[in-house]
Amino acid sequence: MSRRRQAIKRKIEADPTYNSLTLAKFINKLMLDGKKSLARKIVYGAIENFSKKVNAESPLAAFEQALENAMPSLEVKSRRIGGATYQVPVEISSNRRTSMAMTWIINNARAKSGKSMEEGLATELLDCFNNQGTTIKKKDDTHRMAEANKAFAHYKW
Repeated sequence: MSRRRQAIKRKIEADPTYNSLTLAKFINKLMLDGKKSLARKIVYGAIENFSKKVNAESPLAAFEQALENAMPSLEVKSRRIGGATYQVPVEISSNRRTSMAMTWIINNARAKSGKSMEEGLATELLDCFNNQGTTIKKKDDTHRMAEANKAFAHYKW
């Protein structure tokens, strides 16, 4: 019997404007120091700017498409077998995929210097929508690493 305890997931409410759970999670990830109203203002402004640039009738659908393009499907995990440590490629669960994509988008938007967070986020979402930019490069690097270590796939359990 495992001694590890499973974390209890809290239910989050959908965001008030678009009524989307994914967008609510994105706002929570962006939020700093508990300032949710500021995070909402930034995200909604960025989504509006982004949807105007891609000429989408539904800003939420365009956001979800950009997020889907940024989601990785494989990653490598370290496994210690004998005296050696192997990088073993494993598939990623859907919750972790969305979480990783959101984190990458937010971190890369914060890293854009000379722009406000709203502009940086809109630019990063546009890049993800068009399958280019730093977030997509990070996803491709993750997939490339998993592909290179495919020989150790039999070590996963």
